This record gives sequence, C-alpha cells and structure tokens, in this order.
Amino acid sequence: MAFHGWRWLLLLGRQNTLAKVWRSRRGGPSLCWQRCCHWSSGKALAPEVRAFLEENTEVTNSGHLTPEIRLRLLTPRCRFWREKPDLWPYGDPFWAIYWPGGQALSRYILDNPHVVKGRSVLDLGSGCGATAIAAVMSGASQVLANDIDPIAGMAMILNCELNHLNPFPITIKNIINSEAGNWDLIVLGDMFYDEQLADGLHHWLQKCIRIHQTEVLIGDPGRHQFLSHSIHSQLHKVVEYSLPESTRQENYGLTSSIVWSYQPSNRSDDS
Repeated sequence: MAFHGWRWLLLLGRQNTLAKVWRSRRGGPSLCWQRCCHWSSGKALAPEVRAFLEENTEVTNSGHLTPEIRLRLLTPRCRFWREKPDLWPYGDPFWAIYWPGGQALSRYILDNPHVVKGRSVLDLGSGCGATAIAAVMSGASQVLANDIDPIAGMAMILNCELNHLNPFPITIKNIINSEAGNWDLIVLGDMFYDEQLADGLHHWLQKCIRIHQTEVLIGDPGRHQFLSHSIHSQLHKVVEYSLPESTRQENYGLTSSIVWSYQPSNRSDDS
C-alpha cells in the first residue's frame, strides 16, 4: 500500500490508535520548563535517527500556509510514500504531515506576533513543530513543544535547524490530565479526532484557564468530531484561512482551516 493509502489510514483509522496512546500515557505534573524537557539545544540526536529522517523526508516550504517555515515532511517524492506502512521502523509518522489546524495556527501567529511576543507558549501535540517554530519566530519568551512520539521530538530539532533556530525545549509524554501548567498561551491543532481524548482535553484546558487564566487557541479544519463536540459551543472564531490546493487534495475535500479561541463558561467542570 502506498503512503497515500497509508495517509488515508492515518486520517480515518489510525488516529484512533494514537488517541488510545495519548490516553494511556499518563504524564506526571509539568511543574517547570526544565524538569519536563527531554531535548534542548544541548542535546544531540542519535546519528542513525538523524540519518534516517534526513534520508526519508523532504525539506519543503511549499504547498502549505506558511512558506516562511521550512519543514521535513513525507511527500510524494519520498521513499515511504510508496512503501508498505509496516516497513516504517517507528510509530506512525503523524509528525511528518503538516495538518491543516496546525497550518492555520502557525499562519495566525506569524501574522499576529503580538499574540505570543514576550509570553510563555505550550504547543500541545506539536507534531512537526511548526507552530512552536512560528511562536519562536514571533518573539515568544518561552516555548515548550509537547508530543508523545520521540521521533517527533527528533524531527522538531531538525526543523529548528532548517529555520536557523536553537531547538526549544521538548517534552515527550502525555501531559493531559496532569497538573495544570502555568503557561500564558496554549496552542493545539488537529487534536479533536477522538471523543474520549477530546473530553480529556476539554477538562484539562478548562483547568488551565481556571487556575492560571491561560489563553487557549485551537486550530481545526472543521472535522466532524470537533464540530460535534460540546467544546464547540464555547469557541470564538478568530480567523479562517483558505487551504492551498495541495493541502485540500491531501485532506480529502477540506477547503479551509479555522483558528478558534476557547472561552469556557465560568462553571467548574473539572472538579
């Protein structure tokens, strides 16, 4: 099965597997920036992993909403676009796709640097790291990227290098349902693809807002699981972007992506 077929599995089925992993990996309290970092600017990548990623991804800044950001992604010119999925030696490479919600968040931050300038930012489910990179480019004082896939963390370091940035701190664990961290802003894109995971996100984000007055921005292209979830009634539309043609084709008809501000009611649902 070619990677295009694999991509279909990622979109329709295997995200359920990823959601189970998010739910099962219970991270401990995220008390400070330094304790939860698995990688930082002083941490070297394993040479064999670096070589594999460099050989099997393509550096690109076209076909998405942020041409200012160069990324290593899986494209039709890559070997594993054609290979059987089971030959990929690591976990499913969700990080190697620049999903529409993440594209919208990154575009919004680049166009509106005041949103992050001088602020601490958590990029939850960071994937390729594009939104975290946009935050650094736009003047955030602290950026923490979070994902559950260690290969995603390694890919983020490569993507920082491509954009002439020192790698930001990266934590590889599930921090949902852990102690609410004290961030000025949390950004997350394309995370509402499973009802149970969405419920966990909803309550944890409410807790962060209630305890620390954290601002939350969500990027999503309008997937059914997101639009039908109860969180949708507590969102304020910030901006909508028309997706480039190549992104539309790769996401089976989705034509735009929206940045939402999460503004939950005052009632406490997280007790």
